[in-house]
Amino acid sequence: MKKFEKLSSRVVPLPIENIDTDQIIPARFLKATTREGFGNNLFRDWRFDSNEQPKADFVMNNPTYKGKILVAGKNFGCGSSREHAAWAIQDYGFDVVVSSFFADIFKGNALNNGVLPITVPEEYLEKIFENVFNNPETELIVNLEDQTITIAETGEKYNFEINPYKKSCLINGYDDIDYILSQTADIESFEQNR
Repeated sequence: MKKFEKLSSRVVPLPIENIDTDQIIPARFLKATTREGFGNNLFRDWRFDSNEQPKADFVMNNPTYKGKILVAGKNFGCGSSREHAAWAIQDYGFDVVVSSFFADIFKGNALNNGVLPITVPEEYLEKIFENVFNNPETELIVNLEDQTITIAETGEKYNFEINPYKKSCLINGYDDIDYILSQTADIESFEQNR
């Protein structure tokens, strides 16, 4: 995984609640065994019509909105436990997803795959949407070390929570195996002294 410390980016706003994993990546695209290529089918049925043409009214097809941060409505990632949803988000190019609530399994899958899910209060989420819809060039600043997310234009900041182990993994670019391997010297020492 790539290291994550700080990100300043514009935002793709998706103010829809209860987005489930089948909407994120429809089941018919779960045939691949590697993580690559899932971004092409992220929100497939919302992005494209039955003739494979982009739907003009879907935010990800609007060139006004772009960036590495997806901001979504409450209860993001509900539904089935498919890890492919996190793969699709990451493969499309999002490093952060912001919502007022995440399904637990999606949140775990995101963290395990290098995507930072940030939970903010609904009032703060509404401020983000308001700023982005008023000015699509609005940026969010995410500082993982300080655990803050800031609306750059207004300076409004929120301190988010994250599991300390997962924070360390993201900052170091570790998945769970990389973390264990980083502890090799301590493990060997323990085994020799046991």
